[in-house]
Amino acid sequence: MSVPKLALTDNEIARRSADAVVIGTVQGEDGLVLADGAAAVDAAFEGRLRDLLDTLGATGRAEEVVKLPSAGALAAPLVVAVGLGKPAADAASSADQVRRASGAAARALGGRSRVISTLSSTHLQAAAEGLVLGGYTFTRYRSAAGNNAAPERIELVSPAEGSAKEHKAALKTATETAAAVFAVRDLVNTPPNDLFPASFAERAAELGRAAGLDVEVLDEKALRKGGYGGILGVGGGSSRPPRLVRLAYRPAKARKRIALVGKGITFDTGGISIKPAAKMDEMTSDMAGAAAVVGAVVLAAKLKLPVEVVATVPMAENMPSGTAYRPGDVLTMYNGTTVEVLNTDAEGRLILADAIARACEDQPDYLVETSTLTGAQQVALGTRTSGVMGSDEFRDRVAELGRSVGESAWAMPLPEELRADLDSRIADLANVTGHRWGGMLVAGCFLREFVADGVPWAHIDIAGPAFNTGGPWGYVTKGGTGVPLRTIAAVLADIAANG
Repeated sequence: MSVPKLALTDNEIARRSADAVVIGTVQGEDGLVLADGAAAVDAAFEGRLRDLLDTLGATGRAEEVVKLPSAGALAAPLVVAVGLGKPAADAASSADQVRRASGAAARALGGRSRVISTLSSTHLQAAAEGLVLGGYTFTRYRSAAGNNAAPERIELVSPAEGSAKEHKAALKTATETAAAVFAVRDLVNTPPNDLFPASFAERAAELGRAAGLDVEVLDEKALRKGGYGGILGVGGGSSRPPRLVRLAYRPAKARKRIALVGKGITFDTGGISIKPAAKMDEMTSDMAGAAAVVGAVVLAAKLKLPVEVVATVPMAENMPSGTAYRPGDVLTMYNGTTVEVLNTDAEGRLILADAIARACEDQPDYLVETSTLTGAQQVALGTRTSGVMGSDEFRDRVAELGRSVGESAWAMPLPEELRADLDSRIADLANVTGHRWGGMLVAGCFLREFVADGVPWAHIDIAGPAFNTGGPWGYVTKGGTGVPLRTIAAVLADIAANG
């Protein structure tokens, strides 16, 4: 789907034509409180809006949605009051309250083409992102889309603080960010019979060329010639051979160079070490990391960030067959390191090893890699919080920036003692240990072996957060979530501003 048209409006909304007006409510100590921006709507109701909402049972709790007919008080026939929850402790939390509330409101606006939101009075960009992202739907494979189409036009009340120029810039950033998240979600939600290495590479290349990026695609012959043993090994069992895509954004006066790497397993059966049948269909999302870095480099170009960004994206399908790699095989990675395969279901780290080694040849100032890498991430941190590992200082910076945009992230260690557990009997290292302890951290230790000395790096494990198998919440819809695109975008913007 396309991003709705976003526009700014003033606070005189009582007679402005629309299908619905969105306002915020807060869970105060003494009951329901109207949020900033709702005063004009309350005035149109002659100061009775709070009492009316209270009669309908509104409390202001987070993501609560209460609908109220305007009965002629407004030109719009409907008021949608959405809860922000209790007052936030800091600015980042306040922004995400607005983002999540806007997402909840978006799900209640299906079929209404023109909407006005006052939530932007608190935080313009967050309100815009939440309304757009919360209204996302994926209907490509439905014969009938239904009547829950997202709004076509969203008008946001301009905040009292900031200049018109700043407001327009925030709206542009929100629009481009939402479009990038939509592209990531679309890729993750596309079934594997349509999204396989070659077709994924084509779609990534199309997005790159449209954004003016330099594009390079390596097929299986080029991969063999280049010595990409990990990608070839993992992809060898499929009739659809692997690819490596390189997308580069190189502005004229780049301040820093950032390498992005994302895991692109278009479907993961586990290979010879085959997975159980239950929930294997969810492995269509095993390329979410690759989708996120493709979206991130395109977004950097759209926002004209003054940093060079190069995404290196390995793509393969992990299938069992007579040509599949086996437990016991030894693969030679791109940088010459040999890896003994003990489990073919630990395939993501093998294709990432090749890609990380190649990315480091560009001598980046920073490297960010993301992947749906381990089930252990979900065991440790749940389905909404990404695990961030890597160089201590940069790891903490990435995790903090992720939290600042509402993508929950937590810094995790890479204990030195775990590296010894990856020692192989016959090769330089093994792809898994002989035990199940600290699986998320072990995978990070494995990847660290392929990062060039001196490169600050971060590994973001998104096994849970990248794909929502439950009901929607906030601005997160079911299926592909787009995580961690906005985290990576925040990292790129922060490096552009602060080095």
